[in-house]
Amino acid sequence: MEKSLIKATNLIKNYYTDEVETKVLRGVSFEIKEGEFAAIMGPSGSGKSTLMHIVGFLDRATSGTYEFEGKNVAEFSDDELAVLRNKEVGFIFQTFNLLPRTSVLENVKLPLIYSGMSAKKMDERAKQAVKAVDLDHRLNYLSNQLSGGEKQRVAIARALVNEPKLIFADEPTGNLDSKSGTQIMEILEKLNDEGKTIILVTHEKDTAEHAKRIIWLRDGQIVSDQIVSHRHLVKDGELRK
Repeated sequence: MEKSLIKATNLIKNYYTDEVETKVLRGVSFEIKEGEFAAIMGPSGSGKSTLMHIVGFLDRATSGTYEFEGKNVAEFSDDELAVLRNKEVGFIFQTFNLLPRTSVLENVKLPLIYSGMSAKKMDERAKQAVKAVDLDHRLNYLSNQLSGGEKQRVAIARALVNEPKLIFADEPTGNLDSKSGTQIMEILEKLNDEGKTIILVTHEKDTAEHAKRIIWLRDGQIVSDQIVSHRHLVKDGELRK
């Protein structure tokens, strides 16, 4: 039986601006097991990004309980959360967040800088991650010499380099044409097949249906949580259902 990786119970998040309270998450509860591929969907303002920030150790809930591998995250200091975030979570963003005029290899090595690894070991690990996204032929290219799809593959390699337990993909196809987007979803499917736990945040139903499960958010609450019966899968570069 798969082990529980994430368990959120009655998460509430409120923001305060000039003493005005904005309720963003209103009692969100769900569980993600190791090896799952889940999509979080919802319209703009539904609380998707806030939930991702909390689950990815970038923010804290106002109340409720968030357990990661059975440990209550509220008990961790900010420094401990930073270590968890760097070691256990890989982030893939819509805007790639690569350093311009910096090589593919150097971009992918970034999360390893404070790892205490030797330079040789860092190079080996980064090259392995680049190879995993089929981009070894671009290893020494600068990031501003790459296409959008290639930039996103570099971002995936960077997310993989620390061998995290969890990968967050936040609108990973949002800035890409359909062909490049399909290639990115193919890589995510492959990583999940290899055992990686993936949480995909998207507002696009077609993209969400690459996952095995869709959690729908609306107005800060989960309105449905269902297994995907007709998955969009990529086979040999083509979409299949």
